[in-house]
Amino acid sequence: MINAQDIKNGTCIRMDGDLYFCIEFLHVKPGKGNTFMRTKLKNVVDGRVLERRFNIGEKLEDVRVERRPYQYLYMDGADAIFMNQETYEQIPISKELITGADYMKEGDIVEVVSDASTETVLFAEMPIKTKLKITYTEPGVKGDTATNSLKPATVETGATVRVPLFVGEGEIIEVDTRDGSYQGRVR
Repeated sequence: MINAQDIKNGTCIRMDGDLYFCIEFLHVKPGKGNTFMRTKLKNVVDGRVLERRFNIGEKLEDVRVERRPYQYLYMDGADAIFMNQETYEQIPISKELITGADYMKEGDIVEVVSDASTETVLFAEMPIKTKLKITYTEPGVKGDTATNSLKPATVETGATVRVPLFVGEGEIIEVDTRDGSYQGRVR
């Protein structure tokens, strides 16, 4: 059990039978009345975000989570197979539980978050930025660089990323795995 004032970003709590991660918190001390914590909590299972207020001193059930690096091996139906970097055991994780799964290629290191008491996998996170090779894109027309226009490009994982007109086929680009946006070319 933890006190409400101990909630920080990344704290995992069990509330109403579900697990929630704190993604935002604010310690509020109004002119009148008691101090409270205003939080935004993200549901681990379905990803819904809810806002919740807790009075200072209120007891909450915390969940101890472990973050471990796992290596992505291959897809097996709707599951991705990962290997633990320390014990070499392989585990399947559903594709819905992986953030940035569309930009994941074989050999990528992914951070897997699991409940320490039950050893169940909560979710897996790709690194925020990843480097991918463009397998197909339309060639840019010379002189079309005056505007900030974007064109679709297919990367090696099969996902489509919007890139500037000057980026060509075979180039390696950096992609933000949270929203699939183009970050820049890799030299």
